[in-house]
Amino acid sequence: MAETTPNVSRRGFLVTASAAAVSGFALARGSEAIRAQSLPVRSLKDDYTEDFFYREDWLGEPWRKPEPVVLIHGNDESSVEWYAWVPRMAQEYRLIRPDLPGLGHSSIPRGFQYSLASLAGFVTQVMDRAGVESAHIIGAKTGGAVAMRFAADYPKRTRTLVVAGGPASPLAIADPSPVPQRDRLGSNASKEMIEYWNRLFSESDREGVKGLSRSLSNFDLAKEGVLQRITAPTLVITADRTKMHSVEKARAYQVQIPNSRLVVIRSDA
Repeated sequence: MAETTPNVSRRGFLVTASAAAVSGFALARGSEAIRAQSLPVRSLKDDYTEDFFYREDWLGEPWRKPEPVVLIHGNDESSVEWYAWVPRMAQEYRLIRPDLPGLGHSSIPRGFQYSLASLAGFVTQVMDRAGVESAHIIGAKTGGAVAMRFAADYPKRTRTLVVAGGPASPLAIADPSPVPQRDRLGSNASKEMIEYWNRLFSESDREGVKGLSRSLSNFDLAKEGVLQRITAPTLVITADRTKMHSVEKARAYQVQIPNSRLVVIRSDA
């Protein structure tokens, strides 16, 4: 697929990203039928954990058989952080939102060793629990790196791949402490929004945060040949003024993924 770098406004970020993702999904529609279902809403205590916890969303008609989408969150986060995408995407797709090990409501499985390969394997086990053989895989930030490793290691389970702001090598600003919210969220973020994210980050399980940080402390998906092994149609999304990594850095790894394209959002978030 030829590389393209269209620009869109920050205002249309969610709509544009969702539409682009849906366009990419159409390239690889699976033949098997996926049972339309939703997990019952559960009231969970803050300290509740289980192995391979995930949330499931389907807001379409009960007689339809939606294609599954797995949404992989970033570090210091959990499946809750995808909430704004649910009303947009769950009307068309069955959403599977795992909590990565040690974060949210997922415990760290016995004997689990943090690495991108292990995290990708963790996602396969979530899919097995959900009865999903293959899905469209979407990863944001740290979750984007996990998603790329997943697509390379499990090509038959990856219908399409979308990477939103995900690094292919350690970020220059990588630090054991959380990235300042203003750098993550951009100059248009409100005070209330920044306070909300600071509160969420302060509540994150530190073992999970440390584990994901270790997984991304020394890796290079290009040099390791991971990017070149991705066979699914791939969409890479980045911002033109993000402090996380430059458009050039995103393009440098995107072009190494066969059948991929790049979308650049006009934003400093």
